[in-house]
Amino acid sequence: MTELPYTDDDLRTEAASQHKALTEDPDYTGIGEAMDDDIVPSTEPGGGKTWATLLLDDAAFDEARDQISDLISKAADVSRWAVGLGADGLQPSDEHVITIGADDKPIARIHFAFEPGMPEEMRTALVQGIGQAIDAHL
Repeated sequence: MTELPYTDDDLRTEAASQHKALTEDPDYTGIGEAMDDDIVPSTEPGGGKTWATLLLDDAAFDEARDQISDLISKAADVSRWAVGLGADGLQPSDEHVITIGADDKPIARIHFAFEPGMPEEMRTALVQGIGQAIDAHL
């Protein structure tokens, strides 16, 4: 096997850098185009409506697009984590999150990613065990 002048870590670092760059200057026009066909989650169940079928006037649509662009630009840089999870074959879970709060606001949040074949019961038990360990020390 030929020795390469770069490492897997070099590749992950570059991928994370480019991933981050995509969020720093989001394609404003592309955001609007993508919105047209995306379902607005709060309009489900019942078929759901896309942004295009909400019948927003131009000003209201532009305001929503501005807010989405702002959220993308201000998103936490988790590019390195995202690239690492993908490289490891792990899938993030929206159902398994631990939020630690103080003064009615989050001060820390733990997100989980799992091997795709891990049973749901095992995922839940793992998260509950970690949550109990944290609770025991706070």
